[in-house]
Amino acid sequence: MKDSKIEGFIADIRYKVEGSPVFDPWWEVDPENDKSPSGPLIRRRQLKHYLSLRRGKARLLLLGEALGYQGGHFTGIAMTSERILLKNSNHPLLNEVNVLDGLEIKRTSKEEIKVLGFSEPTATIVWRVMLEAGLESEQFIIWNAFPWHPHRKGDLLSNRTPTENEIARGLPFIKRLIDSYDFELIVAVGNKASAILNIAGIEHSHVRHPANGGAKKFATQMQALLSV
Repeated sequence: MKDSKIEGFIADIRYKVEGSPVFDPWWEVDPENDKSPSGPLIRRRQLKHYLSLRRGKARLLLLGEALGYQGGHFTGIAMTSERILLKNSNHPLLNEVNVLDGLEIKRTSKEEIKVLGFSEPTATIVWRVMLEAGLESEQFIIWNAFPWHPHRKGDLLSNRTPTENEIARGLPFIKRLIDSYDFELIVAVGNKASAILNIAGIEHSHVRHPANGGAKKFATQMQALLSV
């Protein structure tokens, strides 16, 4: 994906349903929790660098359900928390990986909310499993069926399951990613992601989502796929 295509991709990813309990991290300021009005600009810059770094290198697309408030809400990158970017994780592998190699990392959440930045359990599990399998950070792209952050009304620091109609709005962006990278394997993490890929007729593998007790099965299934 050329830089111009990445810029177009990010420009088009605005969520424009007024009054919907959905946060768009790349084009919206979180008035309660962003440390400054430059939060969206930082998150756009980080997403652009993330996608640019993986040009010509990413062979795996890992598709989750939706952004979470402890992850992409503040980083702009799916299933990736501030602690992973800032190397404030408790896991040594996560403190060694350069998710955004060559870019100065800037957190967007207020320090008084979480001193070390937000930590998302799903992000920690996913990154740990991928790195323990021997993959380099730039060999895979993580994205979501619903690329924005669905939350409970009036509570930006919450998560909710996106509706089928909402998830359908994310399909054009999935297709654009697939058309722009030479993925050898597409993996749906959870039923929601698998369902939208099935509707679109996109060939993929399906693994258990690591949330709600699924971490062990997710790891086992991913290891089996990556060992082939």
